Amino acid sequence: MSDATIAQNRRARHDYEILARFEAGIVLTGSEIKSVREHKVQLQGSYARIKDGEVWLIGAHIAPYRNAGYAAHDPTRDRKLLLHKQEIRRIARMVEEKGLTLVPLSMYFKRGKAKVELGVGRGLKRYDKREALKQRDQQRALQEALHRRR
Repeated sequence: MSDATIAQNRRARHDYEILARFEAGIVLTGSEIKSVREHKVQLQGSYARIKDGEVWLIGAHIAPYRNAGYAAHDPTRDRKLLLHKQEIRRIARMVEEKGLTLVPLSMYFKRGKAKVELGVGRGLKRYDKREALKQRDQQRALQEALHRRR
């Protein structure tokens, strides 16, 4: 899905069962895009929220660009995400459902533009995570056994 991945939110894939994915553009200032090009982005702990019919990325950290001078940006400011109105309505309907959250999964460049992959997910309980780890270990053991057999 991505041309050049900038950052991934691996924690989100561990903490949530992702039910739907959306691609959104992101509104950035000049110094922010320069930091993004240097891969100085942290998505862990961030989330997205719908306010007044717009989607906002909250808590994402984009490090200040060292050569920004007086035009430096706030590293954790809320950033507007760009989606079609129909997509925003669809996301809003899903998020209103009990227990669903809108989380950023990754940030990447696509045709020179910074994009954010959003996931609508249901939070996993501790026992769900243990079950997923157990299944992953079993799958890995099976693949190793098949590989050794060849």
